[in-house]
Amino acid sequence: MSSHALIPTVSVIDYLDSEQQRETRHEYVAGQLFARIGASRAHNTIAGNCFAVLHAHLRGGTCQVFLADMKVRIENADAFYYPDIVVSCEPRDDKALFLEAPILIVEVLSPATENIDRREKRLAYQRLESLQEYVLAAQDTRRIEVYRKIESGSWEVDIYEDRESAVLDSVELTLLLDRIYEGTG
Repeated sequence: MSSHALIPTVSVIDYLDSEQQRETRHEYVAGQLFARIGASRAHNTIAGNCFAVLHAHLRGGTCQVFLADMKVRIENADAFYYPDIVVSCEPRDDKALFLEAPILIVEVLSPATENIDRREKRLAYQRLESLQEYVLAAQDTRRIEVYRKIESGSWEVDIYEDRESAVLDSVELTLLLDRIYEGTG
């Protein structure tokens, strides 16, 4: 026997209101909520190292770097995501609960989220007019992929491995993989 059920949806306003009250953070895609899962020690170390390097590099300038709990709104994808690291240099990005014009987003890959980060989130983030680079950092190997918007509006990817240095044009930074993977074994 088959069953039938209506899938409930949540409005953006209700999502933003309820998200402030919850202990568990949720990403929002087209009215559906998806709980964020916990991260491993390696994931947190890599994200923390990225944040520390970016924070030190951007200190005193007009750009701000945020770690883990700042949402990014992609209005034309009807989505809110929590990137591991996000950088915004846009004065209009002054909302308390989310950013809309980041220039750089970094996601640390995990087995549970890698496919989502590579496909769903990458395609949604690339719809942001402001976004210049989307970075994927592996946690099980020393590998960083930098997806970069080029003049034509298309995207290209550069892959950095082992002891190389990743170039982040959006923030004019050379990111040493030794520094990013420090403390991961």
